[in-house]
Amino acid sequence: MPAFRLSPAVADAFPDTLIALVTVAGLRGHEPWPHTATALEELERQVADGAWQPADETDPRIEAWHTAYRSFGTNPRRIRPSVDALGRRLAKKGTLPRINAAVDSYNAVSVRHGLPAGAFDLDHVTGDVDIRYADGTESFTPLGEPDTLEHPKSGEIIYADTTGVLTRHWNHRDAHRTRVTEDSAHVVFALETLHANRDGHHLKAAADELQSLLTPHTAQTTVHYLSPADPQATL
Repeated sequence: MPAFRLSPAVADAFPDTLIALVTVAGLRGHEPWPHTATALEELERQVADGAWQPADETDPRIEAWHTAYRSFGTNPRRIRPSVDALGRRLAKKGTLPRINAAVDSYNAVSVRHGLPAGAFDLDHVTGDVDIRYADGTESFTPLGEPDTLEHPKSGEIIYADTTGVLTRHWNHRDAHRTRVTEDSAHVVFALETLHANRDGHHLKAAADELQSLLTPHTAQTTVHYLSPADPQATL
């Protein structure tokens, strides 16, 4: 089973980082997921009614990621953290995308709690995964663009396995190779905060909510946490 590691350099630069890794085995992506459908519809209804709005860049949870992006040379208003981009879409269009049930589940949880989320099909991950600074030699093929090859700039924070980059700009966009589809059976979902002391309760609530959406459609779920004090988890 792969290990996920928070590199010492990233841990030193972001000492209050906390990442929840929700791992599922035996995922059944082709069956109906009524609780996920309801969660999406409820978020959209609240936005339409004016009862709630997703966090934007003035929210401390999003602002923290903008600051982090700038620290490693990424303009967060051009290349936005995933939760920021998703929340802006919901606020503007009134809807969230429907991809597949597993992806829709983490999108709903991400927007509700104002935390970045992503996922990897573990059957397409090679070796261990490190959250680290890029050295500029890595390769990345963006989700939905299988014929595109990019090279993260040196100093950009990435998720990377032994083959290549799984996520650019920490949590901006995932790779095509490890995308989650209806056929994915073994998946890890990542939820992240840079301020555990302030927002750790949001992260744990989000992990619990995601686990509750996933559990009816899996054989097994587990949750691990990565932090500078506990920087490795074997899934």
